[in-house]
This record gives sequence, structure tokens and C-alpha cells, in this order.
Amino acid sequence: MTVRKPLNFLFVTAHLGGNVSPIMQVVRRLVVAGHSVRVMSDGLNRRDVEAAGARFRTWQRAPSRVDRNREEDPPDWSVDDKQGIGMVAQFLAGTAQAYAEDTIEELRQEPADLVVCFDMLLGPMLGAEAIGQKLALLGTMISFFPLPGIAPLGSGLGIARTPADTAIQDASRLEMTAIFDSALPEFNAARKGFGLAPLAHLADQCAAASVHWLGTAQAFDFEQAELRPNMRYAGPLMGDPVWADRWCSPWSKDDPRPLVLAGFSTSFQNHAAVLQRVIDAASSLPVRLLITLGGPIEPHELVPAENTVVVRSAPHLEILKEASLVVTHGGHGTVMAALMHRLPMLIIPHGRDQADNAVRVTERGAGLAVSRMAPTEEIHAALGRLLSEPGFRTRADALGTVVEAEARTSTLMAELEALARGEACPAAKADRASAIA
Repeated sequence: MTVRKPLNFLFVTAHLGGNVSPIMQVVRRLVVAGHSVRVMSDGLNRRDVEAAGARFRTWQRAPSRVDRNREEDPPDWSVDDKQGIGMVAQFLAGTAQAYAEDTIEELRQEPADLVVCFDMLLGPMLGAEAIGQKLALLGTMISFFPLPGIAPLGSGLGIARTPADTAIQDASRLEMTAIFDSALPEFNAARKGFGLAPLAHLADQCAAASVHWLGTAQAFDFEQAELRPNMRYAGPLMGDPVWADRWCSPWSKDDPRPLVLAGFSTSFQNHAAVLQRVIDAASSLPVRLLITLGGPIEPHELVPAENTVVVRSAPHLEILKEASLVVTHGGHGTVMAALMHRLPMLIIPHGRDQADNAVRVTERGAGLAVSRMAPTEEIHAALGRLLSEPGFRTRADALGTVVEAEARTSTLMAELEALARGEACPAAKADRASAIA
């Protein structure tokens, strides 16, 4: 039997919310398979990287956060999603040269068979292109950049069923593309510094990668999406952060009340008031409510009810085995975890991709969504429906079954190894699960 030589991978990412923990699951599996893996990221992610068994490298020229202070969190998009996306685009373009230079320097010190870049981070893509480095992109949600056929991220629009819907989505997609491209002058200046031709659109930088994996389930995304030639679905990437506290239920094992898990963003989105309304809405329901704060909200900012327990953090994947319902802001990781445990959701989006994830859930009848400004009475009514109407659980089970199947049968690891070895990646699956049509 031929023993294959271990491969050398360099993962490059940044702390932009809940994107690091899912990628660390991929890193861990490559390490277990015997490969050499380095991860360049913000200083605060050292613990996550080393827990996955990889070697840590921190950014030198590029931004590198060293703590989880909420004042340093990504923009609070809750007031204006378009403005928030514009701010992120300007950040990605403005830091591209620094990220590129750090990536190139690291590769000169130690070459890699493959660089795997978080798919929002343009700078390392630029650096890899400048030196002819083999590159792959790995996302942790639906497509960050607009795709033909569906509404763009940040719009919260569902499936276009009428010509009027299509016109609205087309206009939204053009507007969002223009917002991204407002950062082109600065980004193209960075490209010129590396001797590269200018791009027509900011998203075109992603074409430098051999493969661009979206870390979501094809069954979760809208089938109308037209992926770019190098794009494919990797299936959901799941994992709790290493900093999550150990879990010991404060309730008796004989407590018959259903467990409701409420977990919002691990970055600050000014969501303490919403969490308080969730507590107040559930206070008169026969449930056990567990609130996990995740870091940006302090316990003293909330007033728990008699049936509520508030903790700083907890391992969601463990708790979901006991839960009956999930209340969430709609972050991709929490939504995927809830679906893989066949649980309906109440989603209260605060911005970013959250309304887009919410509409993918509600279109399939696997949950409900309310505004972040929804009063306590509306949240109470939504919780009551989700707990009493079995159809939500049935549809969550249907969607969750196909999402879990994609996670179980994902060929991402084999494709990463094949690409690093210079072999052809296995063909992407062309079929879609039909159970949730």
C-alpha cells in the first residue's frame, strides 16, 4: 500500500464574528489526518487554533484583535444593513495590501501546498495571486457577494415568484454590487502595487481561487442561486468555540417543561433589550429558558424570570440534544445547528446575513421570524405557536434531515487533499435534495 506524503496547509482568516470556530473543525480534521496545518488569524484566536492541533501565526501588518472587547466588534448593521456592508467592503479593500504582504511573507518563510482563505478576506487572495500560490476559498455561510438568481446578502428577500419580485431582486442585487464596488478604487490600487490588472468588480477577486466552497448546505440555500464557475457547496461546518463553558443543567432531570435555548450573536449587535423581551415573553409560558450571552452582553444587563437561567456561554451542540425550540438572531452557525437537531426556530434578525438565513427558514415553514423591534406580546405569541403547532417541528425535521445528510456526506476533506496534491477535485454534486421542495 502506498503511503501518501503529508501535505502542508496554510489557513488564513480573521475574527469577523462567528466565522472562526467552523473553520477550526476543518483544521482539526486535517491535523488528525496527519497533515501540517498553520493558521494565520487575530491574536485572540490562538487558543482556538492550538486546540485544533495547528500552529498559530498572527497578523503583523494587518489588523489583529487581541481580546473580545465589544467596542472592537464588527459594525452593528442593525440600523442600516447597506451602510454596514459598505463599511465591510471598505475595510476589506483598505486592509488588502497589509493582509497580502503578511500572507506572502509567511509563505516565503514556509511554503504551502495550498492556502485556504476565508472567503470574505480579499487581502490574502490578492497575495496568493501575486505570487502564483495555489488558493482555495472557504466560507462559513451563504454567499457574501451577490449571486445571479437570488436576492443579495443583507436584503432578507425570499424567492422571486412574480415578475415584480424579480424586478425588486434585480434592483437590490445591482445596488448591493455597487456598494461593494465603491471600494474598488482602493482595492485596485493595491492590485496595481503587486503588478496585477484592475478588476471590474470587487467580487471578481474570488475568481483567483481554484475552488470556492460555501460552508452551508445546498438544501438550505435557494435553488435559484447561480453559483460562479469555481463555487460549490461544502455542507455546513459545525463546532462550538473552545471558550464555551462546560454545561451542567440547573434543572431537575424530571422537569417536564420543554427547554428553549436562546443564543444571539457572539459579537455586539446592541441586543440586550431584545434578549430581555424574550425573557419577558417566555416568563408566563410553561418552559425552561436558557439564555447564552456569548460574550458581548453582560449578565447584569438582563433581569431573568423565574423560569430563566442566564449563562455567559455554553456548548450549544450539547444543549440542543435536550432542547425543543431555539430563539436566535439568525446567525448561520446557530441556524445550522438547530436544523441538524431538527428544531424549529424563532429568528429575530439584527443585520448581516441574519434576515437572509431567516427567510430560508420561514420559506420552508421551519420557524418564524419577527423584527428586532417586536414587542414582548408578539414574541410571546410566536413562541406559543412554535411550541403548540407541530407543523413547525415537522418542517424543521424535513429540512434538518437533508442538511444533516449533506454534512455527513461532504467531500470537502477529500477535495482539499486532492487540490493540495495537484489532483482534480471530485465533481461537485449537481442534484438537490427534494425533501424540502
